[in-house]
Amino acid sequence: MTAPTATILEVRSSPHLHGPLSVDKIMRNVVYALLPLVAFAIWSFGLSAALVLAVTTQTCILTEHLGCRLSGKYSTVNDYSAAITGLLLGLTLPPGLPLWMAAVGSFIAIAPAKLLFGGLGSNVFNPALVGRAFLQAAFPVAISSYTPSLFQNRFTEFLPSTFAIPLMKPAKLIDAFSTATPLVNWKFDHIPSDPWPMFWGQRAGSSGELPGFLILLCGAYLVYRHMMDWRITAAMLSTAFASGTIFYLVNPTAYPSPFFVLFTGGLLLGATFMATDPVASPVTPRGMWIYGILMGILTVLIRNFGGLPEGVMYAILIGNALSPLIDRLTPPRPYGSRKTAGAQ
Repeated sequence: MTAPTATILEVRSSPHLHGPLSVDKIMRNVVYALLPLVAFAIWSFGLSAALVLAVTTQTCILTEHLGCRLSGKYSTVNDYSAAITGLLLGLTLPPGLPLWMAAVGSFIAIAPAKLLFGGLGSNVFNPALVGRAFLQAAFPVAISSYTPSLFQNRFTEFLPSTFAIPLMKPAKLIDAFSTATPLVNWKFDHIPSDPWPMFWGQRAGSSGELPGFLILLCGAYLVYRHMMDWRITAAMLSTAFASGTIFYLVNPTAYPSPFFVLFTGGLLLGATFMATDPVASPVTPRGMWIYGILMGILTVLIRNFGGLPEGVMYAILIGNALSPLIDRLTPPRPYGSRKTAGAQ
């Protein structure tokens, strides 16, 4: 009589069902969606924008590779997440930002904001926005020095500030090329601007915030491929538009039109590619709506009553911080259960 063979039951953590989409495949498609924005930024601002984007992307990749090696882990640069962080950070920066500042912001975006929390899947905040927030606090003048789009000689000459020496400021050269964005004009001088040129990419701004129509098309590509949830973007944009409408109807001379709110600044870029960060955003359907509504309201409130003309970055970071709480307050109903009228 033979002894019965022992059966080993191995229990692992979820998910137990695996879909066809892997992390690197999803991230690679996000890179594909960002490439048209990169191309438009280079077309609008020329060599300087191309160099800023190259520096942010390469610095993010190098920082992640070295960070993984120094901590004794395998390099995770092949999952494309560091490249996405670099591209997004570069798209939020002025095209004439000194390259050394772009490199510093990229290091902050990866080392403290991502690797310090444990790497991909563990970061609390969107890494690109953490890098952008650091640059906003450390170099407020440089980060608010914008150049007009489609300026002459953009493909044959670099902007004077591009190669500025660290901790030095070529003031006269920067002033010769700098211009105010529509948000700055409205915030500090109440000078109205037609929002539609921003939608078509014909005004000064960050490298990636100009082509509103292209941002929406690239986001639609990810939604079509089931690689981005549309709820967050829809909730944030519709709430910002509705909030802007309320303020505009109350006092049209003090507050901009809702279309100005929607098409100017980084709202479209932030709502499409940063607020939807799958790691730092809620995972429950109800939570996504609450999350997007919260960020839409905060964007308008910061723009109207804050000291800065733009509020998208801080609205998303605050939303990131509240994301775990939102998930906890909006758990999905277990399959097969039903809501009871009261305790039995």
